[in-house]
Amino acid sequence: MIAAIVIIFIVSYAAIALEHPLKINKSASALLGAGLLWTIYAISAGDHSRVGHELDETVASTAQILFFLMGAMTIVEIIDAHDGFEVITSRIRTNKLAPLMWLVCLVTFFLSAILDNLTTTIVMVSLIKKLLDQQSDRLLFASMIVVAANAGGAWSPLGDVTTTMLWIGGQISAVAVVKGVFLASIANMLVPLLVVNHQLGRRAFVPATIDSEKAPSGRPPFERNLMLGLGLGILVLVPAFKGITHLPPFMGILFGVGILWLAGELIHRKKAPEVRERLTVAHALTRIDMSSIVFFLGILLAVATLEHTKVLAALAAWLDQNVGRQEVIVIILGLVSAIVDNVPLVAASMGMYSLAQHPADSFLWEFIAYCAGTGGSILIIGSAAGVAAMGLEKIQFIWYMKRIGGLALLGYFAGAAIYIVQYRLLH
Repeated sequence: MIAAIVIIFIVSYAAIALEHPLKINKSASALLGAGLLWTIYAISAGDHSRVGHELDETVASTAQILFFLMGAMTIVEIIDAHDGFEVITSRIRTNKLAPLMWLVCLVTFFLSAILDNLTTTIVMVSLIKKLLDQQSDRLLFASMIVVAANAGGAWSPLGDVTTTMLWIGGQISAVAVVKGVFLASIANMLVPLLVVNHQLGRRAFVPATIDSEKAPSGRPPFERNLMLGLGLGILVLVPAFKGITHLPPFMGILFGVGILWLAGELIHRKKAPEVRERLTVAHALTRIDMSSIVFFLGILLAVATLEHTKVLAALAAWLDQNVGRQEVIVIILGLVSAIVDNVPLVAASMGMYSLAQHPADSFLWEFIAYCAGTGGSILIIGSAAGVAAMGLEKIQFIWYMKRIGGLALLGYFAGAAIYIVQYRLLH
C-alpha cells in the first residue's frame, strides 16, 4: 500500500508540474490523485471506521482553509469593484520596475506578519494587476510576492500556519520568534530581491490598460474609501478575532464578509438594480477563481494521505536516525516542505520531539519555524501563498522553478546560515 501511495503521489505531482506541456488542468490532476490515494488507502487499511474518521478530520481542516481563501478573495473582489485599489495605485509615483519591486516586496513582507502570508498574497497580487500591463512583469512580481509573503510570515506567530501551530503548541513564544527569526527572514527575501533588482536594471513598466468592464466607475470617494477601509480592516482584525474568541480564522473572515455585504446593501439600496448588481458581494462571489479552489482542495486531500499513512512521520524518523544533526534535519524538512504541505511536516516534528527534551524557544523550534515557513517558496505549490498566486496569475510550475526556484533556494540557505550564526553568537 505504502509503495502504491507514494508512486501515485509522485505521478500526480509530476502531472501538476507538467500541466502546460501535457495540456491537462492541474486541478484535474490534483483531484484524480486525491481520489486514487484515498481509494487505495481505504481498501488497504481495512478499518473503514478509522479511515472515515480520518477523512472527516481532513475535510474539516481543509474546509477551514478553503473557506478562508474564498472569504479573502471575495473581500478583495468587492474592494476592486468599488475601485478601492485606485486609492493606493494613484499614489505610486515611480515608473521603474526595480523601485516598484522593492516597494511591493517590503510591503508584502511586513503585511504578511500582521495578516498572514495567504491573505497578503491575494491582496498584493490583486494590486499588481492594477499596476502592470505586461503578463511577464506580473508573473515576476507575483512570484516575488510569494517569496516575500512566506518570509514575512515565518517570523510572526500570526504570519504562517506552521508558526501559529508552534506558538499554540507552546514550542515558541511570540517575542522570542520575532527576535530569533526576523533577520533570517529578511535575508530570505533580500537575496532573491537583490538578484531580481539587478536583472530589472532601469526598465520602465507599462501601466495597466483599463478594461472597459473594469474601468473606474466614478464611485463617490466615500463609497470607495469606506469599502477599502472596511475590507482591509476586516483582514487585519482576523488574527485579533481568533485571539479573542479562539475560533478558527475562517469564521472571522466569513463574519467580515457578512459585515461587508450588509454595508454594501445599505449604501447601494437606492441605486438602480443594474448598478447595484455589479457592486454586490453576490457578484464578487461569481468572480472567484473556483478552479484554484478546487486545485487547493485536491492537493490538500492528496497530501493528507501521506500524513495518515505515516509516510511523513517515517521520513522524519529516518532523518533523525540517519542524519543526526539537528540543523541539517530541519533544513531538509524545510526543503521537503516545498514538495508536500508544511503543516503535516511540522505536526510530525512536534510529535517526534518533546518539550522536555527541547524546551520552548530552543534552537530546534525556532529553526523549524523559519525553515517550514520559507521552504515552500522554492516551488510554486510548496505553500498556500504560492498556490493562491498560481491561480490568480496562472503561473506555470516549470516557469517558476526555472526563474524563481533557484533564487528562493539561495535565500533559504542564506537565512538558514544567518539564523545558525546568530543563535551560536547569542547562546
